[in-house]
Amino acid sequence: MKVVVTAGGTMGHINPALAIIEELKKEDPFLEVLYIGTHNRMEKEVIPQKKIPYEELKIYGFSKDIILDLKNVFYIQSAIQKSKKILKEFAPDIVIGVGGYVTYPVLKAAHDLQIKTLIHEQNSIPGKSNKMISKYADVIAVTFEESKKYLKTKGKVVRTGHPCGSWATKIPKKTKSSLGLTNGKKLVTVVAGSLGSGSLNEKMALFLEHAQKENYEICYITGKAHYEEFKREHTFPENVKIFAYMEELPGLLKISDVVISRAGAGSLSEILALEVPSIIIPSPNVANNHQYYNAKELLDKGCIYLLEEKDVTEEKLKQTINEILTHESIQKKLKTNCHEQGVLDSAKLIVKEIKELIK
Repeated sequence: MKVVVTAGGTMGHINPALAIIEELKKEDPFLEVLYIGTHNRMEKEVIPQKKIPYEELKIYGFSKDIILDLKNVFYIQSAIQKSKKILKEFAPDIVIGVGGYVTYPVLKAAHDLQIKTLIHEQNSIPGKSNKMISKYADVIAVTFEESKKYLKTKGKVVRTGHPCGSWATKIPKKTKSSLGLTNGKKLVTVVAGSLGSGSLNEKMALFLEHAQKENYEICYITGKAHYEEFKREHTFPENVKIFAYMEELPGLLKISDVVISRAGAGSLSEILALEVPSIIIPSPNVANNHQYYNAKELLDKGCIYLLEEKDVTEEKLKQTINEILTHESIQKKLKTNCHEQGVLDSAKLIVKEIKELIK
């Protein structure tokens, strides 16, 4: 099998793309993969490090700058033509789009060349690129049931869940001792997103500074860009451990009693898969406020607690954490509902759709 995968911009798009590639390799040891990404975003470094052949397109996301957007119309047309050239030379059986503006020219080129296509939409409200290319896709795989009503397509729409959930279950548990934590004490883990969040750090600082009276420990991950400043400007008690970043984060979630997290689709899929009681604080600074709607769907199904960033206070955080930690019935209900909503074979379901398309 020969496949082209395109996804870019953030690890939220790149990680599920890698999970799909990994599953495809299990199915076909002779798989040939070509990855098409941007010339200046994360995937340009990440994908070649994985020894996956890489082609780049010069393209930018639309902004509020009219001049830049007019230039980008030219870049898009140029990227479509370059994509056609790449696809003709590689001759894939299928093109798979996993999000980010780079996917549009690649999927449009594939459609023009009558190559089968599948896209995966991570968020409850589809992004601009996936909305635009949905009419070209033969199959659209979605994480959330809610996404279906936003997509206009003649192709098949199927809920497969998010591929990062099953990946999370395979990551080994971390040990508390290796992180300077205490065995036997409850652990609350707070993750401000892969890049971190200055606004959330500000909201959380007072809670962390006054956490010495709590009978649990806190592992707080600031994001690399904010770590030095956060450590320099605040003093924390001994039961609070501050980290810039955490490799293989699911290993930490597995030993956590409560996780406080943003509402990226990948993060939510890990929480569902690992059945961790959670307090979700959606980022308000994302397109279409999609993190709120990601979280809202899970709130309605009883899987999470939802707290909007504007409502985050020291007292509210303490109250909600203690409500979860002191009531086993609440923990059990959250875990049960997560179990019912989690999709642990997402990558396999996506690969199944791929194989049916090209048989």
